[in-house]
Amino acid sequence: MAQEKKEGKSSLKMVSNTKSPLSPQTLWKLGRVSAEGITPDGKTLIYGVSNYSLESNSSEKNLYTLTIESGKVDLLTSEKGAESVVQVLENGDIIFLFKGQLWKKNSANDTATQLTKSETDLENVKLSPDGQYILFSRAVLLKKYHSTDKYDDLPKSDAYVFDNLDYRHWDTFNNGKFNHPFVASYENGKIGEPVDLLQDEPYYSPQMPFGGSEDFEWTPDSKAILYVSKKKFGTEYAVSTNTDIYRYDLASKKTTNLTEGMNGYDTNPIYSPDGNKLTWLSMAKEGYEADKNDIILFDKVSSQRLNLTAHWDGTVNSFTWSKDNRKIYFVAPSKGTVQLFELIVPTNLKNRSLPVIQQISNGNFDITGIVGQVGNQLIVTSTKFTRATEIYKYDLASKKLTPLTTVNDEIYASISDNKVESRITKASDGADLFSWVIYPPDFDPTKKYPTILYCEGGPQSALTQFYSFRWNLQLIASQGYIVIAPNRRGMPGWGVKWNEAISKDWGGQPIRDYLTAIDDISKESYVDTTRRAAIGASYGGYSVYMLAGVHQNRFKSLIAHNGLFDMKSWYGTTEELFFANHELGGPYWDKANEKSYHEYNPSEYINKWNTPILIFQGGHDYRVPIGQGLGAFQAAQLKKIKSRLVYLPDENHWVLSGHNAQVWQREFFGWLKETL
Repeated sequence: MAQEKKEGKSSLKMVSNTKSPLSPQTLWKLGRVSAEGITPDGKTLIYGVSNYSLESNSSEKNLYTLTIESGKVDLLTSEKGAESVVQVLENGDIIFLFKGQLWKKNSANDTATQLTKSETDLENVKLSPDGQYILFSRAVLLKKYHSTDKYDDLPKSDAYVFDNLDYRHWDTFNNGKFNHPFVASYENGKIGEPVDLLQDEPYYSPQMPFGGSEDFEWTPDSKAILYVSKKKFGTEYAVSTNTDIYRYDLASKKTTNLTEGMNGYDTNPIYSPDGNKLTWLSMAKEGYEADKNDIILFDKVSSQRLNLTAHWDGTVNSFTWSKDNRKIYFVAPSKGTVQLFELIVPTNLKNRSLPVIQQISNGNFDITGIVGQVGNQLIVTSTKFTRATEIYKYDLASKKLTPLTTVNDEIYASISDNKVESRITKASDGADLFSWVIYPPDFDPTKKYPTILYCEGGPQSALTQFYSFRWNLQLIASQGYIVIAPNRRGMPGWGVKWNEAISKDWGGQPIRDYLTAIDDISKESYVDTTRRAAIGASYGGYSVYMLAGVHQNRFKSLIAHNGLFDMKSWYGTTEELFFANHELGGPYWDKANEKSYHEYNPSEYINKWNTPILIFQGGHDYRVPIGQGLGAFQAAQLKKIKSRLVYLPDENHWVLSGHNAQVWQREFFGWLKETL
């Protein structure tokens, strides 16, 4: 695979120097930046840039190297196809995955060498520290659910036969194949006979549908493998969040459960740089997928285990060790943003002393991930409402955030700026309610503007300075709207109690928070109270359906995407039942949950609906299945309410196709123009 080497910044150029509001077309011209790794000497950053072509309706990703000291950028790969870095070696060789095979390229020369020629594509690859083994995942057929597997003489049939739940997940029906980790010897690109670590077991590792190489970890001595798996099957799998971390010993072939008795999610195993301590993320409660995420430490020398963040009133997104083994840096939601935190690792675990935790970054931005440490600087990814992901260096002494990549600077130079402010409102129960407010370009407070209430999904996901290629708040505001985005009950970043307050109260205080936020900003002279809308997806879509029955003519227009409309039918068709059981209290036939299925059920308020509503629904959304959107649309039509259905048969809970996204945005903004 020959590579063309170029110098210069990997930026997309805009011809015009005139600033104009962000448009859907310009949004999809932005490069999507991913941090891929840092060379062991700390001098070079490897990153990826994906560019979407609306002409071909496909994305192309290439890799770049950036010299951290000078800022010099070189193109590393240019072949058509998406490359992702697997490992960076001491000699500067970069091992990357391309079209299911491993390739090697040194940033100092122009030639890429194909290392492997595996009969099947390699996925989630991790090479052992000593370079003698390769760990990867592969789908294994273990159950004959599909008719062509069950009946050899009916090759043209298309039927599924199930005896248990977990018959579909996210956007795919279970075809009887399970992702398993495999390990094999590895020498000069040659892979030995792979060993299936879950031989004949109907379990997943990595986790489905979003688990990846972060579910795998080598022990520092290359003698064992750690992997994450939820070792449950069928209905038990659908109602559980109990993943564990398992250790597989290469010599004895023995598997040990390292998190036995820890009943929630246990994920992301990471060893300290010296190899003496194992850390991972852990949730305590079985069945609660949005539980407080803590950092657990196990010290191999003392055999002591300690929850390092048990005393801290927050939840961890991700973490990394400092180079000197003394600290752990992590990112977590904090008051409407995602910020950097640090904790000093206790030297004596036997006295059970808990570390001091402090937030070390501050500002109107999100730190979305930590790439690594270079000297006294952390290499991080960051976003704002008005800036897509770029890579930065964060100086631990000066607390200064400095950009390393500037992939989209030239495009943003042509985009009109949007003012973003925070706003504090007194909620109906007296609590402080924080909201982000995004204003149109060239906002003039002497004019009146239509105003949109943005309802976040989750429900327990943070509403921070995120950047989305669909629910882009800058894009919405740039079309001439004020957008208010409240951090209502149920969002992390405001303490565990605030985060947990939404469970079993979906239609209660969180909905009152939304009404409080829109009422408060409506006191401003620049808000046109005759032109207000509410929009949202997932739980945000539920919120829109719920608001449709209780908003008392506040809103002139509504937009719901993949929202939950009827809680009984949703419980009977959604796939991750542990989520429904925790959030609603359990099944609808249990009278103890009557409030969730009646008082907090949007379909119960259909007789109060009187507002035009646009409904988006994905055909492959199994989290919020198609009947939810169709039921809401049918009810609105029969009640003769102005309504529109945009059905996306090939999309899941999201919109991934560029062309479909353009349809989505044209219908979205067309509806607002038509009704608001």
